[in-house]
Amino acid sequence: MSWYRGATVTRTPVPPCWTTRKSAKRSWGARGMDGPLNSFLLLSNFVLVPGMAYGSQLAIGALGVTLVYGILRFSNFAHGDTMAFGTMAVILVTWLLQSWGVSISPLPTALLALPFGIIATIALLLLTDRWVYRFFRREKAAPVVFLIASVGVMFVMNGLVRFIIGPNDQRFADGERFIIKAREFKRLTGMSEGVTFKTSQGLTILTAVIVVAALFWFLNRTRAGKSMRAYSDNEDLALLSGINPERVVMITWILAAALATIAGTLYGLDKSFKPFTYFQLLLPIFASAIVGGLGNPLGAIAGGFIIAFSEVTVTYAYKKFLAYNLPPDWAPESLMQLLSTDYKFAVSFVILVLVLLIRPTGIFKGKAT
Repeated sequence: MSWYRGATVTRTPVPPCWTTRKSAKRSWGARGMDGPLNSFLLLSNFVLVPGMAYGSQLAIGALGVTLVYGILRFSNFAHGDTMAFGTMAVILVTWLLQSWGVSISPLPTALLALPFGIIATIALLLLTDRWVYRFFRREKAAPVVFLIASVGVMFVMNGLVRFIIGPNDQRFADGERFIIKAREFKRLTGMSEGVTFKTSQGLTILTAVIVVAALFWFLNRTRAGKSMRAYSDNEDLALLSGINPERVVMITWILAAALATIAGTLYGLDKSFKPFTYFQLLLPIFASAIVGGLGNPLGAIAGGFIIAFSEVTVTYAYKKFLAYNLPPDWAPESLMQLLSTDYKFAVSFVILVLVLLIRPTGIFKGKAT
């Protein structure tokens, strides 16, 4: 206490610097206990769950590509637009059912329309084979001729889809949108971060498991599946064994149409339907098939998840994730994002080029590309 012109001035003691640091360290320690768990939930919400759903969609799409390549021996560049056509047919039937008041809530009505979309796509592919590819098969044309023909088919399909349904976004999902919402998850667990699990994501993962199991059962257990595998391994020997090549070709197109329609519908339910987006999906789908091993169904599945998680991981902004795991003074101010989501397909392209340069046969040693 000191006197200055009659006023009393009291000096307040200032706490030493080490106590402030100690309290900050104590608060960081308390926060750091839940930090790793919150960061894992954050990563699950924006990387793991979306990556699983997107990987399932790519895997089903890549299975169609690898079946056509393994049995018909050409790269079908029209597969992305085949997905678009099948999804368009599903959307049109879905709208018709909705106008009649038909629904299967809480599931999307598109599941009821899916068989009709598959039938329409099968009809389209069988007609395309009869009008385009059969002539080149009889002429025993080189695979590159089939590839060029498929590019022409791709542009025709793309124009047909845009003419019928238009070039804009079309949303057709109805029913319950979420299995669990982030707000409900936070309330139940008391965590700072929540996990959102959409109905479309759950349907995608479940459908992928069923489709893959059914396809492998068909290829390994049925007579038609064994004929397809024999035709793929050695065409001349298969013909000598009495296998009908036209029947094998027909079954291949039927399976490719079903896989394309299912993959396209699941992608549209999860995001939205836009014809040009399905044209762009051709790159990650082909990258999935080639990375896993073109012509190898198991490789197509593995490649789909590799490409999906690579795209999602590289384009995710890790700012909040790092903030949970680092001291407050070290928390980054930038987004900590390697690539913008606008360039996610560039990730597929880079992986595709690297695989073609280093291991052209892919992880599971498919047919050389």
